[in-house]
Amino acid sequence: MSVEVVTFGCRLNAAESEAIRRHAAGAGLDDAVVVNTCAVTAEAVRQARQTIRALHRAHPQRRIVVTGCGAQTDAQNFAAMPEADLVLGNAEKLDAAGWAQARAALAAPNGPKTVVGDIMTVKQSAPLVIDDFAGRSRAFVQVQNGCNHRCTFCIIPFGRGNSRSVPIAEAVDDVRRLVASGHSEIVLTGVDITAYGADLPDSPRLGTLVKRILKEVPELKRLRLSSIDSVEADRDLLDALASDARLMPHLHLSLQAGDDLILKRMKRRHSRADAIAFCGSVRRLRPDIAFGADLIAGFPTETEAMFENSLALVEECGLTHLHVFPFSPRPGTPAARMPQVARDVIKERARRLRERGALALARHLDGEVGATRRVLTESRDAGRTEQFTKVKFSAPADPGRILDVKIAAHDGRQLLAA
Repeated sequence: MSVEVVTFGCRLNAAESEAIRRHAAGAGLDDAVVVNTCAVTAEAVRQARQTIRALHRAHPQRRIVVTGCGAQTDAQNFAAMPEADLVLGNAEKLDAAGWAQARAALAAPNGPKTVVGDIMTVKQSAPLVIDDFAGRSRAFVQVQNGCNHRCTFCIIPFGRGNSRSVPIAEAVDDVRRLVASGHSEIVLTGVDITAYGADLPDSPRLGTLVKRILKEVPELKRLRLSSIDSVEADRDLLDALASDARLMPHLHLSLQAGDDLILKRMKRRHSRADAIAFCGSVRRLRPDIAFGADLIAGFPTETEAMFENSLALVEECGLTHLHVFPFSPRPGTPAARMPQVARDVIKERARRLRERGALALARHLDGEVGATRRVLTESRDAGRTEQFTKVKFSAPADPGRILDVKIAAHDGRQLLAA
């Protein structure tokens, strides 16, 4: 029996789950199921709790270890679940010593049910020495963790701690090792990757890291970035995007809203005009770019006119791939104490925002019909273009290959190969 890891949330969690599997097995917990939780919304926490109960019903003999951001920020509530055997903190989950503590706690008749330290005292990013992402065409490399900002809606800094970066040489080695194992595409991940380097000697920026990877790993075919904060994008990063085709023409932006007053109440660091100007500048540098974005519907105090500004931002920034979040108050955050928008209004605005996103995606898909695109095969049935648009194949293909694919049509959600 091998360690099973159930992963919720972001690409960073996906990367960490590979390290969790190795550490748990090394600690002799081969019979465990590890649930790597997310805390970004109340719904994410609810889904994790639901999954824990379902896992216990399906495998009552297996021990369940709960970790991740939800476990860090809500340890006592997860520990109170009879189905959970142990709650392990976000720092401890990436440390062999943390898993040794977990094993000892599970073995003791009356051992502690939580092994959760103070994440705010963690100063260095734990190394994730991962040789392979089995079953995945693309691999994830953690280059940063934590966040120094305090957006009023966000609980993640309290689950991840303050910002800390992986040294450049270590990140380059991680990329080189995963490329050697057969991964054609590498995704750089973190909580706030455009904050990369501020805690390192000489304070290198994300663009410096990207250029070093592209230079020192020439065999790397595709490099992709996870979500970025546009206001922190540095000159070298934009230069790399403009000058090296191996850096994929797809940026996912942490925009959150399109109204200046709401952005101020969120404690964001950009304005509406900043977002529009950034997208225009990058599009001039890389005309084939596609933008994704996170947007929140129904933030406290949001009026209909404010929400209309977020709707309009989809066209004004030329967004293609939207992640829409109905506002969810997180206990302990300033936004939870602000005047709330009615839940039915939040749901309705989220629906309208998703509809606007579907129209934007359809326009993008329309423009792809007839083109030939370089596609990384993710499964025998589908893959992704350089712009991260999904393509359904007309015939089975081997996963992990990069193919030239002629686009024949689309179904409103994905491209259809000829």
